[in-house]
Amino acid sequence: MMTQVVDKSGDRVRAMFAQIAPRYDRLNHILSLNIDKRWRGKTLRLLRLTPGSPVLDVCTGTGDLALAISKELGPETEVVGTDFCSEMLDIAKVKQAKTVPEGSNLRFIEADTQSLPFEEDTFQCVTVAFGLRNVSDTMRGLREMVRVTKRGGKVAVLEFSKPTAPGLKQIYNTYFLKVLPRVGQALASNDKSAYEYLPQSVQQFPCGEALANLMREAGLVDVRLTPMTLGVVTLYVGTKG
Repeated sequence: MMTQVVDKSGDRVRAMFAQIAPRYDRLNHILSLNIDKRWRGKTLRLLRLTPGSPVLDVCTGTGDLALAISKELGPETEVVGTDFCSEMLDIAKVKQAKTVPEGSNLRFIEADTQSLPFEEDTFQCVTVAFGLRNVSDTMRGLREMVRVTKRGGKVAVLEFSKPTAPGLKQIYNTYFLKVLPRVGQALASNDKSAYEYLPQSVQQFPCGEALANLMREAGLVDVRLTPMTLGVVTLYVGTKG
């Protein structure tokens, strides 16, 4: 039986995330068993960002990674979070007002990752956490991320991957394909398409060397993979040559 290709058209994805935005954070923490916070923390530790040089977080959603970067690097560092869903950004801005000290150099901008409103060679690092798979044209998004990164700077992709260890693979697939959509729908109390889309998008998105090769094709060198939580997610980091 043929697998139905997931619909990642911009209008559909934007509308879907706008619908679930009010419950997005609570659902994510519940469905990931709160491990998503550790994944972002480890990403920051591995990147070793330099205070004073700007950082961009694309597909920022409700801003968790951008907020963490801003807190880590302080007001001397410009941090920008972009997303094409204004409803998600509205929540990010509320969180910023509540959790980030006054005087921080963090701003959120509505923008499509496939057409970023920044000059070439601007940022020391461009990050994306659990958002690249939602970009309708993955290669176009990656090339834009590389374009706005400084020479010698980093592009970092934190994304779900597919564990291969016997036993864990079956548990993972059962959770993602059977449990998550039902639990997500029960908690969200809205159109079930959002939590059907999530496992479909993960299953169909390239991971491991397949994604690393796309990053190389986009212009990155020395692409390194760091699996986390037994391969449930992977951090990919490449350097702009």
